[in-house]
Amino acid sequence: MTVVYVSPMRKMLISLAVGAVVATGVGFSGPVRAATSARKIPTYKNCTALNKAHKHGIGRRGARDKTASGTKRVTTFLVSDQGYRASSRLDRDRDGIACEKR
Repeated sequence: MTVVYVSPMRKMLISLAVGAVVATGVGFSGPVRAATSARKIPTYKNCTALNKAHKHGIGRRGARDKTASGTKRVTTFLVSDQGYRASSRLDRDRDGIACEKR
């Protein structure tokens, strides 16, 4: 008898793959891939275009506006990790918020 160690992560992946096959009623024909989102995340040419869609900018979760002392931070930006990743090149001060505007 051969004993094979299966890590907890591998057990979870195996159970997900088996569950997908059982749920669909289709035979297993290859590796199971995660479903991709059908919705495309928009990218913007510049901050003017981004600010037309999102008035105060777009930032990732937990981001804090970098400001000079005494000025109020922007807190009304749209929080979206995927949206920020698509527009991160527009974040000049690298504070996690692209095109922040008061």
